Amino acid sequence: MKFQYKEDHPFEYRKKEGEKIRKKYPDRVPVIVEKAPKARVPDLDKRKYLVPSDLTVGQFYFLIRKRIHLRPEDALFFFVNNTIPPTSATMGQLYEVMVVVTMQCSLAPPARVPVCVDNTPGKWGKRCCLSGSSYIWQQKAP
Repeated sequence: MKFQYKEDHPFEYRKKEGEKIRKKYPDRVPVIVEKAPKARVPDLDKRKYLVPSDLTVGQFYFLIRKRIHLRPEDALFFFVNNTIPPTSATMGQLYEVMVVVTMQCSLAPPARVPVCVDNTPGKWGKRCCLSGSSYIWQQKAP
């Protein structure tokens, strides 16, 4: 899966931008949301979000569902590092876990959340640099 934001902005720019945002807004988390190419959901009006650290993933689901006017019976899944994060986790917790994984893999720090419509559940974990996958934080730094 390719991410347009990642292709348009080099690693150093993304890293610098993420660090600058976190320095200016320490109680907020920068999140980039991109729709999966084959997803059957409406396009988002923007892809960059600055959300409170204590916002849960479930609340973020609600926020995105509201922005794209998704019907209640339609499924919406977020994949972070090729896994579905627990809805009870806060965005701050998710960000911190992913920054640790990112540093271990020498990858970009801003959280990237692709929006997908899929029926395959996943596990939330600290996997990174999976071979053959271009999901979040898995492309090595140039």
